[in-house]
Amino acid sequence: MAPNMTEEEAARQKAIDDWLPITASRNAKWWYSAFHNVTAMVGAGVLSLPYAMSHLGWGPGVTVLVLSWVITFYTLWQMVEMHEMVPGGRSLKKFHDVVCPNCKSIRTTYFIMIFASVHFVLSHLPNFNSISGISLAAAVMSLTYSTIAWTASAAKGVQPDVDYSYSAKSAAGITFNVFTALGDVAFAYAGHNVVLEIQATIPSTPEKPSKGPMWKGVIIAYIIVAICYFPVGLVGYWMFGNSVADNILLSLEKPAWLIAAANMFVVIHVIGSYQIYAIPVFDMMETFLVKKLKFKPSFTLRFITRNIYVALTMMVGISIPFFGGLLGFFGGLVLAPTTYYLPCIMWLIIYKPKPFSITWIANWICIVLGVALMIVGPIGGLRTIILSAKDYEFFS
Repeated sequence: MAPNMTEEEAARQKAIDDWLPITASRNAKWWYSAFHNVTAMVGAGVLSLPYAMSHLGWGPGVTVLVLSWVITFYTLWQMVEMHEMVPGGRSLKKFHDVVCPNCKSIRTTYFIMIFASVHFVLSHLPNFNSISGISLAAAVMSLTYSTIAWTASAAKGVQPDVDYSYSAKSAAGITFNVFTALGDVAFAYAGHNVVLEIQATIPSTPEKPSKGPMWKGVIIAYIIVAICYFPVGLVGYWMFGNSVADNILLSLEKPAWLIAAANMFVVIHVIGSYQIYAIPVFDMMETFLVKKLKFKPSFTLRFITRNIYVALTMMVGISIPFFGGLLGFFGGLVLAPTTYYLPCIMWLIIYKPKPFSITWIANWICIVLGVALMIVGPIGGLRTIILSAKDYEFFS
């Protein structure tokens, strides 16, 4: 209880904390950290890695994949250590087209609405621990569809006309494609945005801080990330070259039942990852409403605010469903800071490592690379969106 807080105020504060999604339940185990982090990170972005490789080429592509894994693993460790101090619509369409190729085509808009309708229900689960089953299923799905993606690619074999040269022929085109690819990779390695909220669900005491079990879960998660990312990115590019689609599953047609299953697994995973990313937003909105605007915590308040959020995200998805461009744009602009360099800036400010020491140099390398990524990723992504929008009809 704060020094100047009355018992009545303290009781009200506790009631609010027990209602809000992040602070409501803090009894998560270390394995919750593992599958929550896998669900948050290994999303549909992994399916764009072969496409990113096609714009980067073998040498730069492998370097970027490995370097991103190392940097994000390091910055995630920093966030865990510092904690105590402080696109699913297209996969659903692909599933329909594969299972029923002769059926009447259904608009992408309708698939996005079907996807959103699930969240009008699931979004009313109160907190992180209440979605642990969904998150576990999503984590299993991410490993499954990633494995299907690279094994089906390998089974299909290297295409007869495979070409590993850059698809763009002009220097400007190559440059912009590289920018987009870097944004795609940044999006694929995102997941740091919710790591503190995940860690906040783990019990913590001075004797047994939450960073211990959290870090154990993160290690498992990053092993799974490597198992998913590297085979998909490398095998997918090896088989298809620069003709690979921005979603590797779209380049695969047979066996039909397996590709249909993989696309449905993507849908299930994205349902889980949507909830993982939405709960911190719900917490922010509900905290503002009950603490700043003094609304009474209630089912009605939660029902209205969460449904509005789901409706807004549905409208955004319907309006701009450009998978590759959006990954590059948001990967660079929104996710690169928290994933690549903001933890490093915080580390330098808080711990003040000796200038030019190994830690100091490592952090500054991450900062420089992260800032560069934040600048170039959105440029390439925005160009891709503009080019895609030329032939796009809204609500089609």
